[in-house]
Amino acid sequence: MAQDFTRKQVESIERRYDFKTARSLGQNFVTDPSVTERIIEAAGAGPKDLVIEIGPGLGVITSKAAQRCGKLVAIEIDKKLLPILAETVGWQPNVKIINEDVLQADLEAIVAEEKTLPDGSQAESVRLIGNLPYYITTPILNKLMALPELFTSLTIMVQKEVAEKMMAEAGAKNYGVLSIHVQYFCEIEYIMDVPKEVFLPRPKVDSSVLTLHVRKERAVHAEDEALFFETVKAGFAQRRKTLSNSLAGVRGADKAKVLAALAGAGIDPQRRAETLSLAEFAEVANRLI
Repeated sequence: MAQDFTRKQVESIERRYDFKTARSLGQNFVTDPSVTERIIEAAGAGPKDLVIEIGPGLGVITSKAAQRCGKLVAIEIDKKLLPILAETVGWQPNVKIINEDVLQADLEAIVAEEKTLPDGSQAESVRLIGNLPYYITTPILNKLMALPELFTSLTIMVQKEVAEKMMAEAGAKNYGVLSIHVQYFCEIEYIMDVPKEVFLPRPKVDSSVLTLHVRKERAVHAEDEALFFETVKAGFAQRRKTLSNSLAGVRGADKAKVLAALAGAGIDPQRRAETLSLAEFAEVANRLI
């Protein structure tokens, strides 16, 4: 039977294995079973799904999530956690642990290799779940957004501040490249906030859980996706600059071409990047081609 990981149980496991959390790896383990349950429910994985978990840690989410899905493959960078995971989840035949750095892992190859479920059938969808380490949240998100067709959904726990940036809309102070990057590929569902008190060790900030539902079609039409993101990054590179200045140089465009693109899109060249919607950025980028 999958166990609930209370604070006492987590502390007991750490003592028995003489395990000390590594701050350098961003290790903070959830000790509230109700939070774990909400995360698993939000992931929505069923018996015909393959679940990829990033950073299983002690197996707090892994054990129960595996009971709902067809197969679960967890990617864990810390070798010291492998014997603990062997105890907490190793008894489940549909769980596989890969000792690797997720930023270096070939996720496409892993999914292709693991998509066959224990009953011999092929997984109908691939879902990702994970408590993302704070120090590499953005690099992980960038990697996942570069593989939008690989997953049906991504249920992730991140710093609350990062979650707010992802959900931010045009005009908000925290609206930026991350907001547009995620919203372009995914519809964001807010699940819950998670107070720092439920983690061991306790982090300095609260967290939030989101489910990113990968869009079947992009949020807006960008004729050249690479140029679209170049335009977005250039716009936010120096937030205080007006668009007429910040976009100069994108794909070699001089200021005259930028002004023409903005005029064609009906956008005041004195506006700043944080005021533009995804659709407006796409319109400008399409006119810069």
